[in-house]
Amino acid sequence: MEQYRTRSPQYGPRQYGPRRDRPGSPGPPRHPVPSQAGRGAGGEPVRAPRPPGPQRRPAPVRRPAPAPAPTAGRLPNPRLTGLGSGLFCAVVMFLLGALCSALFGASLTAYGVLFLPVCALTAHWVRRGDLMTAPVVVPIAFAVGLLPLADGEGGAGSRLMGLMTALATQAGWLYGGTLIAGLIVIVRRIRLVHRRRTAGARPPV
Repeated sequence: MEQYRTRSPQYGPRQYGPRRDRPGSPGPPRHPVPSQAGRGAGGEPVRAPRPPGPQRRPAPVRRPAPAPAPTAGRLPNPRLTGLGSGLFCAVVMFLLGALCSALFGASLTAYGVLFLPVCALTAHWVRRGDLMTAPVVVPIAFAVGLLPLADGEGGAGSRLMGLMTALATQAGWLYGGTLIAGLIVIVRRIRLVHRRRTAGARPPV
């Protein structure tokens, strides 16, 4: 009988398909090749645009404050309280009364003329919260300024009578100064009310 010899396979089973790396034989690492769509004209990779999002803004540069303008040519603009305006007007009128008594021979007309600008300054310098005090303190200051001008040869009684006589004869200057102070106060009050209404009508920012 014929016996067929069986050959031992010298090689392993054939594998069809792509070649795979054998285990245990490490090869060089492969890096992914960028696609041609992400390259520019010169072959350089094109960076993808950053997604929109919150970006850091540069810190604002602080500029130095401008130098204050020179105030050499500006008039003083103080703000007096009700008591301060009364003291200011009374002291100024007393000094003007003494000046008129020394220089103008106790002239009541010169005193009345000087009384008008003092009334205007008092009404202009009083602060906004005490506007209504200006027309009240002005007549009192007028009477205080008449003390150096009042005729009185005797004691306090004759001095008081001379003061009352000066007030009666110079009532025109007294009313004129009070009217000036009242008009200035009314104008300032109207402007103050208008500013408050304008500020209240502005829309919030």
